[in-house]
Amino acid sequence: MLGGSFWIALLRNAISAGLMLSFFLMLDRPRCSMKKTIWIYLVFGVLLIACYSLWYLLANASFVKLAAFSTLPAIGSFCSLMSNDGIYLSLYKIALAFYLFSVSAFLGVDVARWWFGGNLLVDLLVRVTFLALTLGFTWFKFRRKFLDSVDFLIEEMDLFSAVTLFVSVMFGAIMAYWPNLQGFSIFNMVRAFLILFMAGMLQYAILHLYIHLGLEHYYQAEKELLEVNEQLLHSQMDLMRESAEEVRRMHHDVRHHILLMKEYVQKQEYSGLLDYLEQYSGDVENQQWNHICKNYAVSSILSAYARKAESQGIQVEMNVRVAEDLAIRDIDWVAILANVFENALHGCLGASVSTPVIYIYIAQKRNKVMIQCRNTSAGEVRFEKGLPCSQTGGGLGVLSIIKAAARYEGETDFSMENGQFVTRILLNLPVGAGSSGH
Repeated sequence: MLGGSFWIALLRNAISAGLMLSFFLMLDRPRCSMKKTIWIYLVFGVLLIACYSLWYLLANASFVKLAAFSTLPAIGSFCSLMSNDGIYLSLYKIALAFYLFSVSAFLGVDVARWWFGGNLLVDLLVRVTFLALTLGFTWFKFRRKFLDSVDFLIEEMDLFSAVTLFVSVMFGAIMAYWPNLQGFSIFNMVRAFLILFMAGMLQYAILHLYIHLGLEHYYQAEKELLEVNEQLLHSQMDLMRESAEEVRRMHHDVRHHILLMKEYVQKQEYSGLLDYLEQYSGDVENQQWNHICKNYAVSSILSAYARKAESQGIQVEMNVRVAEDLAIRDIDWVAILANVFENALHGCLGASVSTPVIYIYIAQKRNKVMIQCRNTSAGEVRFEKGLPCSQTGGGLGVLSIIKAAARYEGETDFSMENGQFVTRILLNLPVGAGSSGH
């Protein structure tokens, strides 16, 4: 600590608080709107700087010993309350912010003491330079990558990883800030930076570890989605073969119809011909076509799985009203509907009822698509964090549904109601969006 006047301490505190608060906010998804959040951060930052500066002025000795340690609970508590992310992720981000604050403080103090005889302005200049470089790198290089991977971190981080990060940072800080070892020497300087370097490498390794684990689970879910898509394609091929057989049968029947009509004409039995044509017209109008809705992808997926369900003695009821062209990718329809139907089939097959039922309801209202599936269930389903747990240890189908719905800022809900397993999905489409990609 180089000391200095009240105003020098005020500038140091402003740089340190600005670094920690700005770094955390750049990597955060706040509870409030960004405009409101920035104002709250500014008010808190000003109050914090004022309190620490008064502390420096009124009780300099205790400030030197405890100020650095106290920033962690003070700023950490505030940032965690303002964040919409989980507690473990918030702890990780505040640990990173505290680590950068520590590096900034030691760079400023030791550069000023080693080369410039403890010049206070050099200390401030080094801190400001580090602040600008750190926040610039975070905003332009690190922020987007971190936010793109934040869901992986939320899924993978737990109490153990959060405690490991905090223990590493606190041990580093305790050794680096230990009052009896703050005298300037080559040994103390090298010791402090080695400790901070090791703490930084540990945090960097943990970050990449959890991102890697998240990516592995993501690729596993994508693999399952491709397998489901392959099953759907096989079902579609079976439908096409059946359709070809139906066309051949109809062609054969048409030949008989033509021969019979010729027979009526040759015998000039026109009244009989008219009666026959009336019967044939009624048969055509009453024929049930395999056409569930206007949307080809939805109709194809539901048709394939409905036939699969009916072949296993499961009754299927569908009420589907969606437009032909929606801004929903076909592969996302597969991820949602195929997994919903697969889960419903498994539930029905284990149920001890004579006629299990699957009821599918899909409707579009303005830019929202509502999907609901109710199916007979084998019994009570165990839930963890609102998600059903597979008895076989799987559950990737549910994750695929959630991931596909998240692409459209959607919501999912899974519950048990009156002995039925209920899946509800709400998709939000872009206003004025065109047709979906295939």
